[in-house]
Amino acid sequence: MKNGIAFRTIGEEFDGFLLIKESTRGTTSNGKPFLTLILRDASGEIEAKLWDATKDDEETLIPEQIIQVSGEINQFRGKHQLKILSIRLTQPMDNVQVTDFLGKAPMEKEELAEKLTEAIFEMENPKIQRLVRAFIKKYQEELLTYPAATKNHHEFASGLAYHVVSMLAIGKELHKLYPEINKDLLYAGIILHDIGKIKELSGVVSTTYTLEGKMLGHIPMMVEEIGLMANELQIEGEEVLILKHLVLSHHGKAEWGSPTPPLVREAELLHLIDLIDAKMNMLGRALEKVQPGEFTERLFAMDNRAFYKPNFEENEG
Repeated sequence: MKNGIAFRTIGEEFDGFLLIKESTRGTTSNGKPFLTLILRDASGEIEAKLWDATKDDEETLIPEQIIQVSGEINQFRGKHQLKILSIRLTQPMDNVQVTDFLGKAPMEKEELAEKLTEAIFEMENPKIQRLVRAFIKKYQEELLTYPAATKNHHEFASGLAYHVVSMLAIGKELHKLYPEINKDLLYAGIILHDIGKIKELSGVVSTTYTLEGKMLGHIPMMVEEIGLMANELQIEGEEVLILKHLVLSHHGKAEWGSPTPPLVREAELLHLIDLIDAKMNMLGRALEKVQPGEFTERLFAMDNRAFYKPNFEENEG
């Protein structure tokens, strides 16, 4: 979607339909109200400011509403921002719907499901295989439709499954290089590590954190679920403990959200694969929006760095 909001350049005018993802009220230094809107289409999202917002604006310009907006693309603190000149809610004759504005994974759900099934068939440990199969069966619809996050990486429809399938592909190649790695543990950790996000996040449209997600987080919720599922299936043994540890430690450090660091070789590798795929996804989509010889916007999740897109062809020289 090269004509989408994420591909617009600074100084360019915009006139079209966008979906409200977030709406936050603010007040200027002289006491005037304004709204900060996060607007999106299938290409990505942009922040917008509506100055001198009225009470009616606050009540109508809310998440999951589609608006027709015209304005100009500006830059603020290294990121694109839409200066709103006119705005209105859509009407039935506009013939637009929410699904038109949602980004989605570059793989269809059927192919994603097939890749997950292939990984389960490769598992040789019956306890691990049964546990993973049970979770896939329990959460298949949500797993194949949910995003992996509210922002930064894989924050699009089917992003969760696409993140898992991409990680499985990396894991498969690394297992060839390091055959001593326990493939069953690694694959299981990859499939299970973020399933807790199905309870942590609200869904596909204007994704936010649920109350349970804010209070507990996807890691503790999933560790508890593994224990409950193991009891339900009457599975005992060290496999259950290690699978819990893989989920518990996959963020790597306490300051990144993991209560314990990786203490098993497969847990360390899971953490690194998770980082690789998340960062490559962020960088790939950011670099797609700029021309060779240009820098991306500053990426908050990448230590607020702006990345340069080399101005030469791969086959030169």
